[in-house]
Amino acid sequence: MTVPNSRLVAERDGVRLVIVPRSQPGCGDVISHPQSPQLIQGIEIEPVTQFPDERGLFAELFRFGAPGIGRDFDPANGARIQVSFTVSYPGIIKAIHYHFDQTDLWAPLSGMFQVIICDLRENSPTCGKVNTVFVGSQRPWKLRIPPGIGHGYRIVGPDSGMLVYATNRTYNPKDEGRIAFDDPGINYDWVTRPK
Repeated sequence: MTVPNSRLVAERDGVRLVIVPRSQPGCGDVISHPQSPQLIQGIEIEPVTQFPDERGLFAELFRFGAPGIGRDFDPANGARIQVSFTVSYPGIIKAIHYHFDQTDLWAPLSGMFQVIICDLRENSPTCGKVNTVFVGSQRPWKLRIPPGIGHGYRIVGPDSGMLVYATNRTYNPKDEGRIAFDDPGINYDWVTRPK
């Protein structure tokens, strides 16, 4: 299925990733609930359950091979899981990238992230759809980002952001592609304006 007016980003093994031009700048649908009907197909959100007490708190990020967003991240089934973290300074934008094979599990632990999610999968019913999710210390949510979804973030607020992420395979630069953060087709609005 070819999406009218779309621009081919990449193609591999019959899977086509495209940008469907958006004429107006914007953030797409801002997701305010983990089960929002506006979520791009395949994106999953789980709140981080925290167990605070007088000493601090405990939270489990990912349970591989168990029900939840890490369900198929199971080394017993051949998954080559990699867990990494990154720290980004306030105002930094790291976007937009995508994968053909890799699934990402994100857990923003500190700071606040403005996450862009863009469906590039030409055969997806949500192709061209853009979501924005604000996550981090003030909204402790975890994200599951499947292959073919463009994603990235900007750190908002005065604090650096720390992101812990797991992937269902070890890093392979041939699996990762990049799109400019200010691509005119995606037309994403990164600017914070008074409301």
